[in-house]
Amino acid sequence: MSDSEFVVGQRWVSNSEAELGLGIIKQLSGRQIEVFFPATEETRFYAANNAPLSRVIYSVGEQVKTREQQSFTISTVQEFNGNYIYQGDSSDGDAISIHEMDLDSRVHFNKPQDRLFAGQVDKNSKFELRAKTLAHQHSLLSSSVYGLLGGRVQFLPHQLYIARNVTQRFAPRVLLADEVGLGKTIEAGLILHRQVLTGQVRRALIVVPDALLHQWLVEMLRRFNLRFTLIDKDRHEALTEQDEGNPFDSAQLVLCGLSELIAHPDMQADVTAADWDMMIVDEAHHLYWQEGNVSDEYALIETLAAQIPSLLLLTATPEQLGIDSHFARLRLLDPDRFHDLAAFKQQEEAYQPVSELIDLLDADTALEQVQKPATQKQLAEYLDADLLAQLLVEDTFLDASQIAIRQLLDRHGTGRVLFRNTRDVVAGFPERVLHPYPLTLPEALQTSDEPVLLPENLLGDAWLQTDERVQWLVDFLKAHRQDKVLIICAQADTAMDLETLLRLHHGVRSAVFHEDMSLVNRDRAAAFFAEEEEGAQCLVCSEIGSEGRNFQFCHQLVLFDLPNNPDLLEQRIGRLDRIGQHHAVNIHVPFYEKSAQQVLFNWYHQGMNAFERVFAAGQVVSAQTDVLLQRCLQDSNDKKAQSELIESTQEIVATTLAAMQSGRNRLLERNSFDKQDAGLIVAELEDATRALELADYMDDVFDAFGVDQQTHSADSIIVEPGSHMLFEQFPALPEDGLTATYQRHRALSREDMAFLSWEHPMVTGAMDLVISSDLGNSAFCTLETSAFNAGTLLLEALFVVNCVSGRQLQTNRFITDSHLRLVIDERGRQHQESVPDREFNKLAGRIPRATAQELIRHARGQISGLIEHAEKAVVAPQERIRQQALDAMHAELEAEQQRLQALAEVNPTIRQQEIDFLAQRRAQLADSIQSAELRLDAVRVAIVTEPS
Repeated sequence: MSDSEFVVGQRWVSNSEAELGLGIIKQLSGRQIEVFFPATEETRFYAANNAPLSRVIYSVGEQVKTREQQSFTISTVQEFNGNYIYQGDSSDGDAISIHEMDLDSRVHFNKPQDRLFAGQVDKNSKFELRAKTLAHQHSLLSSSVYGLLGGRVQFLPHQLYIARNVTQRFAPRVLLADEVGLGKTIEAGLILHRQVLTGQVRRALIVVPDALLHQWLVEMLRRFNLRFTLIDKDRHEALTEQDEGNPFDSAQLVLCGLSELIAHPDMQADVTAADWDMMIVDEAHHLYWQEGNVSDEYALIETLAAQIPSLLLLTATPEQLGIDSHFARLRLLDPDRFHDLAAFKQQEEAYQPVSELIDLLDADTALEQVQKPATQKQLAEYLDADLLAQLLVEDTFLDASQIAIRQLLDRHGTGRVLFRNTRDVVAGFPERVLHPYPLTLPEALQTSDEPVLLPENLLGDAWLQTDERVQWLVDFLKAHRQDKVLIICAQADTAMDLETLLRLHHGVRSAVFHEDMSLVNRDRAAAFFAEEEEGAQCLVCSEIGSEGRNFQFCHQLVLFDLPNNPDLLEQRIGRLDRIGQHHAVNIHVPFYEKSAQQVLFNWYHQGMNAFERVFAAGQVVSAQTDVLLQRCLQDSNDKKAQSELIESTQEIVATTLAAMQSGRNRLLERNSFDKQDAGLIVAELEDATRALELADYMDDVFDAFGVDQQTHSADSIIVEPGSHMLFEQFPALPEDGLTATYQRHRALSREDMAFLSWEHPMVTGAMDLVISSDLGNSAFCTLETSAFNAGTLLLEALFVVNCVSGRQLQTNRFITDSHLRLVIDERGRQHQESVPDREFNKLAGRIPRATAQELIRHARGQISGLIEHAEKAVVAPQERIRQQALDAMHAELEAEQQRLQALAEVNPTIRQQEIDFLAQRRAQLADSIQSAELRLDAVRVAIVTEPS
């Protein structure tokens, strides 16, 4: 291999994705090159000036294969217009002459023995690092929870259950409709993260209301290391002017606002012309649809949904706006299945008997109930005779009842496309405690013609001295010196004025957080507030503080003013009232009596009870009471209107909540969360975390590559580029370094720190860097032991299982042994059992490079013999590994294929596409596994010495 100018037709190999096989330069376009990898039928685009590629040029004497799998030995190599023509003779004596484009693309590179014989030997520590990397990478890629480990999230069972359930499907199309505070954004991020890591999704589009753009951008980056590009009108115009194709093709992960897409037809045209693997749409309930009347927003999402394979819709109110609105979301997911509204309503009603049967099977008296002939008759309509017979026997009832419940759930119409968890199902939420503080209205405000909602706007520049809420806040903070306090107010100016007063005039350790600050400064403020011992006592936020940030470590919330939107109030309280909050959430509300502030407070508290419970019907109530509310806010002395407002609100709340409660679907709740299965997922993730092991491994990596690290504080480190790094850049390491932690609990409270998990780009990038490079793949050492005669040569050989396959196949899941270690002597005898790797590493001694090179030169023949013995020894294990992988793959996929085929007969939401996909995936995996080879990846030669 050598460097070369790019020419169409040349063969190159990817340094970072060697599993793609041999690539062909397909097209040159300006500063970009297109490379096609025939072995995996995948295409990559690279910048020509820094493409991670190596030119492949074979030499005379090497044996190669043609595209038709005909082997021949090269006798002549001729260059022609930047390409090479290879000539030689096959084993049958046939003369062969081919262009390099006709070479077999399933080839492997970087033979370690070539480096060894060239005298390029590495230290023992680097060989050992390579061996560790192979083991760690296989452990990661073969894990059943791969893709769920790396998010900066708590291991919440209901979220993980949904994420793994959804990501096990082909091109999932689902509606995520968890109640407020249960983390739909996290669920969507977990799903996307896993799909990206496993290669199922390469290009993703997220469409959200404009107000949520920043929140999604931050959440995806901070929690999942998914770097989205925000394309708005300005960026779209700039990219269009550069005339380098569709602006939406400029990034793999794109985020945009729905209103901007609607307002600009040229953006709509481009976003629909781009190719996407997955689309996520937040606040999907805002997409208006009725038969014969469709909004522009709905029409655009419908167009995109029809051409994008995978779709996630997010809404907290799936049925709150009515069955028609609910049906509208479902028809986006599967228009073939959900095409008739009347039929849908009828089918939903038919699931009530199924729900009742599941409740019966789950009851304490289930065995007794099943014995009744009427119950057996009902069950016989849904279950086969064998399972029904097992339900009638006490010894088999428990297992059979669980199987029966699962089969009944599988039959549920929307259970596969709709997930909804509620606080009634998911435990772990705190109590809310309201603390109202009525204050006397200042004289300066008693004659105001404007409603007193934000007094600071009416009191002028001296508001800090005349607003009674300010002194109340100072006294409150003094009385709660030991508590963290989150203070939220509507305006950035109010937040800044308050924080300055508290810090400079009252000695309060405080921080401020508002929309005019840079993202970095917001992070610093949040981190200062999160610091347990030396951090801020209070954080003063503008309204933006109620979006996107969670402060579960704090349980004192001061609402310095009240928003006139119930959903916004819930967002504010939701910063503290979340899973992970270990205390009651105390909500402190100062307000002026006989003012618009009191009207708003009473409307929330007396009308909705919105402070002390999660209130999901805010949008409906607000829409129906807005006119009367505005009248009361304008005239805070109109007691009759206020009474009418409270009574009307209470009636609407009662009606709306009753409708929502009756619309609750027990089948849906059961299908959205299985406590036992979710617990197993959490246990697997905790086992896979291995934070201390990761820290030790990265210590070795940093040392090998010349990266500097130092202790920052408890459970955290500072990582910076070293002055003598092995490579110019280290994966995911900024020029100015970063602060990081390996501990999840630390990362959750300190969002300014990177969270280094086994799936973090720095860690996975480091592992790829070790394996794709020749680091540590050849070494020479002494072995101080009396188990062998002094002077004996031993070969420690590492073989890796090499499958040329796309990452989306996840072949590693079925291969139990990703690499094979052999210790061979000169007679071909194996000693890996008697000298395990830890013992070998302990006994291995260093040999000066010059001495090692001299020894290798003299012993080349003996070392070649050792390698030949090793390569012969892996023939049998290679076949065993293939067969075990094939058996495991067929067992898993065949069972799932049969399950889906049986379900498709009773549940129309099972798409034929899913069944066809499984059959195709089995064939692809079988082909990939059968091509698996044990390739020599690293060698360490040891010369035995007498123990000292």
